Amino acid sequence: MVSIPSRAGFLAARDSGIKAVSKGFILQAVPTGRPECRLGLTASRKVGNAVRRNRARRRLRALARTELANRARSGTDYVMIARGGTADRDWSDLVSDLGKALGYLHRTMDHRGDPPKKVS
Repeated sequence: MVSIPSRAGFLAARDSGIKAVSKGFILQAVPTGRPECRLGLTASRKVGNAVRRNRARRRLRALARTELANRARSGTDYVMIARGGTADRDWSDLVSDLGKALGYLHRTMDHRGDPPKKVS
């Protein structure tokens, strides 16, 4: 997966994307029309000190590499936002959270019929 390089990509996912909230993290998705899917990770100071934020981001990165890469749709930007329990949550629970969140996001995008946005 390709990384979202700028803050504008994160803001687009927040403003015009779909959000799924789970105990482990928040997952946002927005169709972009690009040929690849992109990923952004973030952990605010609400998650904890620098050590906890880094651990949470590492776990989200590993989750994206092992699980999200197989299920992601091309032409979609995904933003994973760490929550307070991300660093300590059981791995199998994180995988389950991702499956449920992706199912919800993809069903919602299909139902809404979101056309991919034009990329300039």
